[in-house]
Amino acid sequence: MSNQNLGLETQAIRTQLERTQYLEHSVPLYLTSSFIFEDAEDMRASFAEEKERNIYSRFSNPNTSEFVEKICQMEGAEDGYAFATGMAAVYSTFAALLNSGDHIVSASSVFGSTHTLFTKYFPKWNITTSYFDVNKPETIESFIQLNTKILYAESPTNPAVDILDLELLGKIAKKHNLILIIDNCFATPYIQNPIQFGADLVIHSATKLIDGQGRVLGGVTVGRSDLISEIYLFSRNTGPALSPFNAWVLSKSLETLPVRIEKHCENALKVADFLENHPNVASVKYPFLKSHPQYEVAKKQMKFGGNIVAFEIKGGIESGRKFLDKIKLCSLSANLGDTRSIVTHPASTTHSKLTEEERLAVSITDGLVRVSVGLETVQDVINDLKQALE
Repeated sequence: MSNQNLGLETQAIRTQLERTQYLEHSVPLYLTSSFIFEDAEDMRASFAEEKERNIYSRFSNPNTSEFVEKICQMEGAEDGYAFATGMAAVYSTFAALLNSGDHIVSASSVFGSTHTLFTKYFPKWNITTSYFDVNKPETIESFIQLNTKILYAESPTNPAVDILDLELLGKIAKKHNLILIIDNCFATPYIQNPIQFGADLVIHSATKLIDGQGRVLGGVTVGRSDLISEIYLFSRNTGPALSPFNAWVLSKSLETLPVRIEKHCENALKVADFLENHPNVASVKYPFLKSHPQYEVAKKQMKFGGNIVAFEIKGGIESGRKFLDKIKLCSLSANLGDTRSIVTHPASTTHSKLTEEERLAVSITDGLVRVSVGLETVQDVINDLKQALE
């Protein structure tokens, strides 16, 4: 299946399983729970891992293998494993690599469910987390302890679209012998490759832009083969595997990822430009706007600015709610990365259970709105946002 010397777009399209005797052009679905053995010795050797072959779809499946191989090639990774959801990928990656007494240093701005893992569940197993301010990267090393094992961050962050310097994180992780894990969901392998900057593992919620059409759930972790081996063994026994059907959908989605992402980013930049000049908007954050605080870092490590725009409506929470109520074309949803544009007001919805102090600590102000810009005619999206703002 390897196409490592070809362009990323070609890899996404031409990395395929070997054809069957039917000589199909598109890879078929392998909807089977298990696989058969030729004889007793074949079965023994397979379970002893002396052979690399499919045994049971909780372990591996041709469709999931193709999907993982594509992500590995696009990210420049050695190996990977695919999961039922993005959060299954996050949890399983950490759970496989951490032991009781270990410590995580994480960016303060992380996805809500990841934050819950760090603060509610991992402490049960004596695993602790320290958060550093994403806008003060110079403080990161002060949080590192003797028992720190993992350095973790999302970039761009959710939902405030802050940017972390991946090269800096890579140098810190190497200096202190830490495992650097980057959630690359907002950027996708087409926009950004954290492994180039020193990341050991890269995680994606494939539910988002990788699928791109709001159809299926999925997650994937790729990176160093020795770490993936531990994650695979943990996942093989705990069962968070991606279904063959969803893997097939996601693998086909990767064939159009580059062309979709370019259009998403083109539309998002136009939306960001519009919002930056609207009188009812206090501020706008988009990585490729020159006004973004980490604009130079974004240009260094990203090919495009992504499809997420965050902006501050004047008037706080009530203005945010009124804005949502007036939206007509865009969808009101907690998802992102869809062909359809989606707007979310985190302070009154996804992050409403946090105190105001906790929200502000991760750049979620009362009037913050997150827009996942889709593939519609961009002027239609702008017109919808305009009438809702006015």
